[in-house]
Amino acid sequence: MSPRSKREYLDAIVVRYRRAARKVKTAILSEFCTTCNYHRKHALRLLSTAQRFQKPKKQPRGRKPVYRSSELLVPLTRIWKAAYMPCSKRLTSIIPFWLPGYAKTYGPLPLPVVKALLRISPTTIDRMLKPVRAKHQFHGRATTKPGTLLKQHIPVKVNQWDEKRPGFLEADSVAHCGASTEGVYASTIDCVDIATGWTEQRAVWGKGYQPVIDQIQDIEKSLPFPILGFDSDNGGEFLNYHLLRYLTEGRKHPIQFTRSREYKKDDNAHVEQKNWTHVRQWLGYDRLDDPKIVPLMNALYKTEWRLFHNVFCPSVKLLSKERIASKTIKRYDKPKTPYQRISESPDIPQETKDQLTDKFNTLNPFELRKAMEEKLKRIFP
Repeated sequence: MSPRSKREYLDAIVVRYRRAARKVKTAILSEFCTTCNYHRKHALRLLSTAQRFQKPKKQPRGRKPVYRSSELLVPLTRIWKAAYMPCSKRLTSIIPFWLPGYAKTYGPLPLPVVKALLRISPTTIDRMLKPVRAKHQFHGRATTKPGTLLKQHIPVKVNQWDEKRPGFLEADSVAHCGASTEGVYASTIDCVDIATGWTEQRAVWGKGYQPVIDQIQDIEKSLPFPILGFDSDNGGEFLNYHLLRYLTEGRKHPIQFTRSREYKKDDNAHVEQKNWTHVRQWLGYDRLDDPKIVPLMNALYKTEWRLFHNVFCPSVKLLSKERIASKTIKRYDKPKTPYQRISESPDIPQETKDQLTDKFNTLNPFELRKAMEEKLKRIFP
């Protein structure tokens, strides 16, 4: 018999063999071995592994998908990438703010797609974006050198997580030193308000006290609320007499100047987080040792940068933390942008809120992102 005839003969008897009783199977197997001249073990393998007659695949459990991935994936991916890849819970709160800008940039979306984007859940977003997600894991260098002169004059503060009024800032410096901390290089002064999450960044050349104070003064002018407290790490760029005099002397309302404990980064958890999301994710770990770059960085920080992160990028705040046996249960509020938190704060004047709202109505997040990319190309030609 030819190989093709043997396959046809196998297809003809395999169903009868599998349904037959034990004695009948022995007879069919003997007939199959005699006809095709097969060894008995080989014939058994062929009859037991024949692939023609398979059980139909089971349908997946649960209800059918409501969202059409082909229609939602393109606008969802564009918003996710433009917002610098936030988590799904933050992305659900971003979408209503970004849809008007999306329509101006890429054209209007069909009404069913808009409704689906507005009601989509974080779990569905995770499932749809799973093929396009990218993970970034970088580790930098710590360049904080303890300042020993003023530690007795500046108190330690570790309960800053309970601040409810806007105006209490955490500050830190991010070194753009590359692979070596030798020489002079650019650094970013990063400040975040604990209550609202409002952030301001400024670039300085080196870590001398005068450039740092100049940029802190500029940050104070840009904030939509007065500074009530200033908490930093133990770096010498902050722990010096000049900054202490600027914050506490010659003012009608002196600013509370405090510091964290040595080698305890969790004391400044808010700003440490922003060091990654607002600086490292964008500028990376390259060495910036050209003083001409500092004005370019500040031109970016003072315009599109602050508007993009404070108006269109939400964050969550920890409401409570409870330890039960070996588990720690944390509860967070809904994701909100710093602009939203300021609008809801009773400590901010209504005039300031109206000015921010008028500014918000003129902004397009996609245009801000495009302008940021163009300025970043000048910093990294």
